[in-house]
Amino acid sequence: MDIAKKYSYFIGIDVSRDKLDCAVMNGRKLVSHTVIPNELKAIRSFLKDIKQLPKFTIGKSLFGLEQTGIYTSHLLNALKRFKGNVVLEDALHIKSSLGKMRGKYDKLDAIRIATFLYKTKEEARLWAQRRPIIDKLAHLSSLRFRLIGLSHAIRIPLKEQTGFLDPAIVTTMTSLCSNSMLALKNDIDEVDKAIISTVKEDERTKRLFEIITSVPSVGPVTAVQIIITTNEYKDITDPKKYASYAGVAPFRDESGIVVGKAKISSLANKRVKTLLHICAISSISYQSDFKAYYQRKTKDEGKSKMSVLNAVRYKIILRIFACLNQDRVYQKEYVRASARQVEPTG
Repeated sequence: MDIAKKYSYFIGIDVSRDKLDCAVMNGRKLVSHTVIPNELKAIRSFLKDIKQLPKFTIGKSLFGLEQTGIYTSHLLNALKRFKGNVVLEDALHIKSSLGKMRGKYDKLDAIRIATFLYKTKEEARLWAQRRPIIDKLAHLSSLRFRLIGLSHAIRIPLKEQTGFLDPAIVTTMTSLCSNSMLALKNDIDEVDKAIISTVKEDERTKRLFEIITSVPSVGPVTAVQIIITTNEYKDITDPKKYASYAGVAPFRDESGIVVGKAKISSLANKRVKTLLHICAISSISYQSDFKAYYQRKTKDEGKSKMSVLNAVRYKIILRIFACLNQDRVYQKEYVRASARQVEPTG
């Protein structure tokens, strides 16, 4: 029997900081809804209780929850010890897969997750715990982006006020914020050092980092995000899937004889998308091949600048994944060994 079709119980869990809303479905039928504290003791008690359900077995049960960062830690640890089959999915993906649904509250969200598990049971991709070093990189990276956000929250308003306020007032405010800005810059620099140090302390992450940053215009921050979001090139190995994940792949809108223009989905990892956009801007500015490609598409063929930039982002992804797939650094004139001409021996 196909392993993807074996599940009979579907447990959707809506996670928040203080509590968990748990909806248990047997097939399409809602069996129970329970609210428990987001604590290990309460979670273990809940798992013990559902084992008493008629014909309940761990192997035939599927647990689902949305990615909510550290708030899922207790639940995932308990489910790992429980040896449960777990699907950890992006909230937007769950929402979009179920179509239009009215209302939003915790009980309904838990039922929606359970419904999502039932509908997608045949292609369910089970969660596997990441190595501690990837978790560490993810937390350090999140800290870095929070610090940058704080820096922008101070710097951008000061910049916008220039030209509208008395220059003396702007100078005074800028001076008053200088210590904060310097402290944030120093903190960001220290986090960057910690990230690079963490990458280099492990042979696999070090090698992945070396390969990704060998691709022109791809810097350390982008490389680390790709390592994290692909789970060190384990969860996503297909460049097309990663392009979709990053919001780079366009999708056509077709209905009957009406064919709409291909558009980029708004369901994307915005952080990765922004980093790839920065890589693309750098590419068309400093790389001769991409610069020529951009000029030809925009000026000669009249394509929109954003659509061409998006194509450049996709080309960068293709380059990165080709190198990762072949475990090699980027070479502009690289030729596969199988495609090289073999010199005659006689």
